[in-house]
Amino acid sequence: MDETFYCAYCFQPNSIFVDPSGGMTQSYVEDCQVCCQPNVLFIAWDDDAHCFQVDSQPES
Repeated sequence: MDETFYCAYCFQPNSIFVDPSGGMTQSYVEDCQVCCQPNVLFIAWDDDAHCFQVDSQPES
């Protein structure tokens, strides 16, 4: 499923593919496609919206 997250550093949108077979909640590090900084992504299935919600934080 194609989803979007906003970089925690430069705030630019980034497109990602979320693999539903990874589970209803996932987390991993993804580099920003614009500024190349590492973002920790927290992905969770939203039953109401029928899509994944993606939140990002800077990697410490």
